[in-house]
Amino acid sequence: MSADLNTGTREFILPDLGEGLTEAELISWKVEIGDEVHVDQMVVEVESAKSVVELPCPYAGRIVSLHANAGDTVSAGQALLSVAEASASAGAESADGSSDESSGANLIGYGTSEPKTRSAKKRSFGGKRAAAAPAVPAVVPDAPPQPPAEQVSPVSSPLVRKLAKDHGISAKHLAGSGPGGVVTRADVLAAVESGSGAAVHVPSGTSPADQPHVGTERGAASAGAPSPVGQTDRDTRTPITGLRKVVSERLTKSRQEIPEATIWLDVDATELLNTKRALEARTGEKYSLLSLVARFVVAGLKKYPIINSSIDTAAGEIVTHGDVNLGLAAQTPRGLMVPVVHGASEMSLRQLRDSVSETVGKAASGKFDPSELSGGTFTLNNYGVFGVDGSAPIINLPEVAMLGLGRIKDRPWVVDGELTVRKVMYLSFVFDHRACDGQEPSEFLTFVADCIENPISLLPEL
Repeated sequence: MSADLNTGTREFILPDLGEGLTEAELISWKVEIGDEVHVDQMVVEVESAKSVVELPCPYAGRIVSLHANAGDTVSAGQALLSVAEASASAGAESADGSSDESSGANLIGYGTSEPKTRSAKKRSFGGKRAAAAPAVPAVVPDAPPQPPAEQVSPVSSPLVRKLAKDHGISAKHLAGSGPGGVVTRADVLAAVESGSGAAVHVPSGTSPADQPHVGTERGAASAGAPSPVGQTDRDTRTPITGLRKVVSERLTKSRQEIPEATIWLDVDATELLNTKRALEARTGEKYSLLSLVARFVVAGLKKYPIINSSIDTAAGEIVTHGDVNLGLAAQTPRGLMVPVVHGASEMSLRQLRDSVSETVGKAASGKFDPSELSGGTFTLNNYGVFGVDGSAPIINLPEVAMLGLGRIKDRPWVVDGELTVRKVMYLSFVFDHRACDGQEPSEFLTFVADCIENPISLLPEL
């Protein structure tokens, strides 16, 4: 490798995010301008619509420029930072001419080929970091005076961002008290209590780009502007971005594309609860109702494989899957997500219980690896935890069906001709009429209901 290449500058671009995702929000930088970095050092944390991930730098050298601030939305292929390769790395080549910068953890779009020299023109942002860049003079002669850069603070926690959003506050525009100026939960609560971070209201007809920022003179000036009819200064606007945008698009497409039908059953879950208690007493282990129902669902999908299918619209084909990858609809701090238990059809009850428990546990933070959010073949939705009896679920494309579980409640029930009180729940099942007609869905739902009412009936299927 030649010396001029060793002293060149390389740009680290946001790599391919996969699964049609084209943008992410930059949560926080883990480096500053002037820092020396090595290959595969984690330099930035970003949040896509799928997950929150840390990205490693594919180059070694000194950071000369950061091309985005915390809170900015960056697109795949956009430069995140620039690295000037340290001259000392010229001696890092091995005797055969290979460089020790190669790595087994290369990002998509990066390899170990010879770098290309970049233009000396760099983008830099206002604020402390940009001023520290040695390649950018602190004072530009004859430059017109510029207004002070708007405060942008790093916000590393999705929970903090959600808390701020719920109160109509832009967390990235608060003064952070955490390490490195990171905005904390306490900062958000203090802003809510003081009213200094009150939501900014936008009159109808203005675009998000015209929205004034919290705490700026523009925001104060617009506060007294007359509101159009039907719009008051108590209204707020929230951009549909990130995960909410993806969910909105997928659910809209599902409703527009799928000729769906919904069927339901009310089920006596008394014996299921008795079986759960007996199983826990015998084994000394805990078993959730969700894991038991998941076991019934997996057995039903094996019995009626057309339910474990997806639609390949482009090819005009129904794809019946050999493996059951069970999706579990989960409400997370980032919004609705469907993490997947892969290979559920090959698991024992204990293995499935552990996988379900681990998945549900991760939902508390919403931090899933992208691989955990893809490849599902059927989705189980337990909305009973929200205290509702039933629903008409929207199918998770490209799957062809979803089973919803309602709450369990004491209800009057007839047993052997006698009226009594039993633990009853509702099952809601939605299916794609392109994949099947009513027979298989009805038989599948009846099978799961029979397993819930009489769990021992599943034994012949094991």
